[in-house]
Amino acid sequence: MNDTAPAHPRPSADRPAAPARRTTARVATAVTAVLLAALTAVVADTVRAGDDQHDAGRLLAGYAVAWALFAAAAWTVRKVPRRAATALVLAGAAAVAAAALAAPPRTSTDMYRYAWDGRVQSAGISPYAHPPAAPQLARLRDGWLFPSGAACTGWGLTRTSEGLCTRINRPTVPTIYPPVAEGWFAAVHLLSPPGSRHKPLQTGGAVLAFGTTVALLAVGRRRGDPHRAPARAALWGWCPAVPFEAVDNAHVDTLGVLFTVLALGTATAGARRGALLGAAVAVKLLPVLALPGALSGQRGPARIARTVAALLAVVALSYLPYVIASGAGVLGYLPGYLQEEGYQPGDVHRFALLRLLLPDAAAEATAVLLLVGTAGYVWWRGDPLRPWRGALLLTGVALLLMSPGYPWYALLVVGLVALDGRWEWLTVPLAGTVLYLGGRLLPGVPLQAWTYGTAAVCVAVGAGLRALPARRRKRYGAHP
Repeated sequence: MNDTAPAHPRPSADRPAAPARRTTARVATAVTAVLLAALTAVVADTVRAGDDQHDAGRLLAGYAVAWALFAAAAWTVRKVPRRAATALVLAGAAAVAAAALAAPPRTSTDMYRYAWDGRVQSAGISPYAHPPAAPQLARLRDGWLFPSGAACTGWGLTRTSEGLCTRINRPTVPTIYPPVAEGWFAAVHLLSPPGSRHKPLQTGGAVLAFGTTVALLAVGRRRGDPHRAPARAALWGWCPAVPFEAVDNAHVDTLGVLFTVLALGTATAGARRGALLGAAVAVKLLPVLALPGALSGQRGPARIARTVAALLAVVALSYLPYVIASGAGVLGYLPGYLQEEGYQPGDVHRFALLRLLLPDAAAEATAVLLLVGTAGYVWWRGDPLRPWRGALLLTGVALLLMSPGYPWYALLVVGLVALDGRWEWLTVPLAGTVLYLGGRLLPGVPLQAWTYGTAAVCVAVGAGLRALPARRRKRYGAHP
């Protein structure tokens, strides 16, 4: 026996005694619960505050408070024991989603097009065949989507040149949404009780958002990292972008995020991953940026071919019934939208960050080269065990370069952040939110460059901070 050994082991400085750890865990649990309750209240109050045309400042203030509470809760939950943290993540995700159901959309009218497309399909008509203002669809109009007389006043309403009043944006052009999104609109309409208006689509958005949280928790357990899974899933479930954009505004992008999470987190490279990613692309085109990540580190031509072929097959098959009904009209308003939003060749409305450094004429070509180079890097050097990491890098870089003014585009980034844990990329959806609402408050200010420039700096700083421990380990060896 060693006489110098203490009779009773003492807690080391690095490992506090069990009672102290339990006390810390209880405090962290209570603080996180309080922060989530406050976040839920702020979300409910903000969606009832007004609209982006008349109350943009009030909305922006509410969003700022929500993001601050989210950041605090995401930090404290890391100290909560796994089981309690999982319960908090699920309860918090359900609470903030339910809070966003407190009011109809107030910052986007896209949901009204969703409702119309579902109604048109229930009548056996292709949504790509006619624009909402077409006389062929007059029999489907009602007083909710097409108010008349004195009711044609207020936020989100527009009049066509013929005097038709509607809540649907761009009523004189056909729909833009891909076929899996159209299938979602049709399914929600089919399951909705008569006269339910905006609630079914918002409720559907809440179900998709919560389902994505559950999927993220499952992915964490599947990859053998159950202790970090709750904190990472919270980065989606509690992120203010989710209740505001996925639930209150009911953006269909959420369905694409769910398919992308399933593709990268539950399937290996091959036909199954390609099929799930194809379904995501057929909801919104943006998830195609996850393809190089899905192929990270893959060298075998057969596996690459199976993944890509499955993606293309799902997209083609989902379009097939609509092509039969509408022919080339299935492209809808997509070409016009790309031109309107400044994505056509020669337009310099985009690429705000590059235009700070380069002539306008060189910005577009440089953006393309950077995206192609990033995609190649992700495919060649990406981690096949963490395909979401490369998908996050390419998607985040694309949004930084394109600098979109619509924050819901970045819902995919939020989902990928929750898979990977690199929270600094959440500044991208935050930048989109500030640009979308702040543009009305500060006309003439170059917010596009300021917001996305700040996000780019945050991403770079975050990457640098993450690299420091790795450099120290490499320099001093792997010993603690």
